[in-house]
Amino acid sequence: MKKPTINEVINLLASAYGDRKWKRRLDPVGELVQTILSQNTSDTNSHRAYTSLMETFGNWDRTIKADTKEVADAIRSGGLAEVKAKYIKNALQALKKETSDLDLSFLRYMTVEDARKWLIKLPGVGMKTASCVLLFSLGMPAFPVDTHVYRVAGRLGLIGRKISADAAHLEMERMTPADDTYRGHVLLIEHGRKTCKAQRPLCLPCVLAKICPSYKVFVK
Repeated sequence: MKKPTINEVINLLASAYGDRKWKRRLDPVGELVQTILSQNTSDTNSHRAYTSLMETFGNWDRTIKADTKEVADAIRSGGLAEVKAKYIKNALQALKKETSDLDLSFLRYMTVEDARKWLIKLPGVGMKTASCVLLFSLGMPAFPVDTHVYRVAGRLGLIGRKISADAAHLEMERMTPADDTYRGHVLLIEHGRKTCKAQRPLCLPCVLAKICPSYKVFVK
């Protein structure tokens, strides 16, 4: 079976889960902090931690001036509080030096590649975090690859099984039309959570069954 195209995958997933339209979640700095908080925890916990952080300090300048322990206490519900507090403080301090007003809107006028390189220079910011900021806050066609996207895209043959996560970002961006980047990303995540699960994928009712080269591997 030949591997499907990203267009086939996105259209079938949209028929199953409904289409997805881009809507800004947070300002770029807020998205940066939210993405750091989302590492190794659920969306519910990370959102709770972000809300607590905002209720505790109110703005980023106060967060920067706060003691790391105070930041950790505010984000305790998100897990790994001490580690994430350090990342958040370091990233915000570096941002403050680069942009005194903590405004990252200028990134939208760069190419995705250049904007992501700029963000990755910040301490604790990697490929996925930078891509999330560009996609979710600025509407740029960066394609974040989390564990769900990596797994589903690999099973579909869209990316090689041995490709690195960082390289997968670039490969997914290369094959996906810019206007479909957001819907493709969120639909692949939804499919990974609901159907193409890590341990026991639900292949029989899967909307991608007829085009998935891994279908026969799991259904014997």
